[in-house]
Amino acid sequence: MMTITETGAAGTVALAEVPTPVGAFTLAITETGLVASGWGSGAGLAERLGLVEVHDADRTASAVAELDAYFAGELRAFRTPIDWRLMAGSRLRVLQALHAVPYGSAVTYGELAKLSGTSVPARGIGSIMGSNPIPIFVPCHRVIAGTGLGGFSGGVGVETKRWLLTHEGYLQPTLLDL
Repeated sequence: MMTITETGAAGTVALAEVPTPVGAFTLAITETGLVASGWGSGAGLAERLGLVEVHDADRTASAVAELDAYFAGELRAFRTPIDWRLMAGSRLRVLQALHAVPYGSAVTYGELAKLSGTSVPARGIGSIMGSNPIPIFVPCHRVIAGTGLGGFSGGVGVETKRWLLTHEGYLQPTLLDL
């Protein structure tokens, strides 16, 4: 992963760890917006990003509230600004196209390739999804294989993807969900 320092941008990052139904989730927010998110602890994240960590609950409050509202079923579109500085080229275009895929829907890897206007093949789209630095807010769980759910590297894997797609109403609940 490219660090913000390598991109020529410097600054600070505020972290928030949020309990969710799919596990602890960390948000990393710069002066510009959400730069990273993911499952587990944020320990060492600021250093990996090449940023100075600040403790700023005001900076993280809006994103935390949105994440809580999403999991409560009260929010369908995130308004948290995204800090895209860690991404470039085709990867950036693919993830920006993904960011526009609406709640409750899904696209195949091939469809996302077309939406992005890139020449990235479906297999390459899968690699980009696996390295998405901002899951849920940039919803890689909404990208599926033509023959099923496809893979997922967040949370506990495909079960987390299935849970998120069921939560959004794209998949029907199973008896295990009742």
